Amino acid sequence: MLTKVLISIKTYPTLSSKYNELVCTAGFLECGTWIRIYPLPFRALEEDQQYKKWQWIELDLERNYSDNRPESHKVKNLDSLKVIKSLDTRQNWFERKEIVKKTEIYKDLSVLIDKANKKNSLSLATFKPTKIIDFIVTEVDENWNNEKLALLKAKSQQLSIFQTKEEVKKEFELVDKLPYKFSYKFEDINGKQATLMIEDWEIGALYWNCLKNCAGDKSKAVQQVKDKYLGFVEECDVLLFLGTTKKFHGWASNPFVIIGLFYPKKDNQTTLFDFC
Repeated sequence: MLTKVLISIKTYPTLSSKYNELVCTAGFLECGTWIRIYPLPFRALEEDQQYKKWQWIELDLERNYSDNRPESHKVKNLDSLKVIKSLDTRQNWFERKEIVKKTEIYKDLSVLIDKANKKNSLSLATFKPTKIIDFIVTEVDENWNNEKLALLKAKSQQLSIFQTKEEVKKEFELVDKLPYKFSYKFEDINGKQATLMIEDWEIGALYWNCLKNCAGDKSKAVQQVKDKYLGFVEECDVLLFLGTTKKFHGWASNPFVIIGLFYPKKDNQTTLFDFC
């Protein structure tokens, strides 16, 4: 069935031994309901299909029953994917706010964890932290997992008779792995604190741009990323888009990660959260 989705989430690519390089995509239906599109080999899409955040797309979807997260769907026909319209940031994100206002905004982290683990009623949510305490940077391995790389290399050598060498190269070209884990430490309405990793594509792109501008100086690049994300706390009305990982959904003490941010500028007269 053709479905319209406003893309609000694109995670930084990860490697899958089954699906090659994957991007988790999620967004809103026109009624404000969350929906996840997974798996989706984003960089294997045609150029005119490679959607950006805050674009309406249309595509043929069906429920993904191999994923027990209730919002998860998969693409029936990749050729059906079409970019329709972009929502810009004019009037302090007015058009985007109109969609976000339709979704439920949570303030209690325990409620979300209960719904994900005990009731299995959600795996995607919009969350308003009472306070963002810190932005934490942790150094991690800068290379992809060798076992997964070996599997992907073997796949790439099995040239399909239906694909050109250029098409195979495009499908198996890997994005650089981030050498850091970036996280927000925050507090909910009851004072419960959590530190969750930010897996948004945006933060990965920001790091690589900063590294380039800093002539390869990693420490300076990291500081610029930290300044940017702490700047959001000072200057913007911040909402966190949270999602559970397939591995930890249903049982972990906190199965959520931050898969996106919503950060229009603060307005002295009105606030995005007046409706919360």
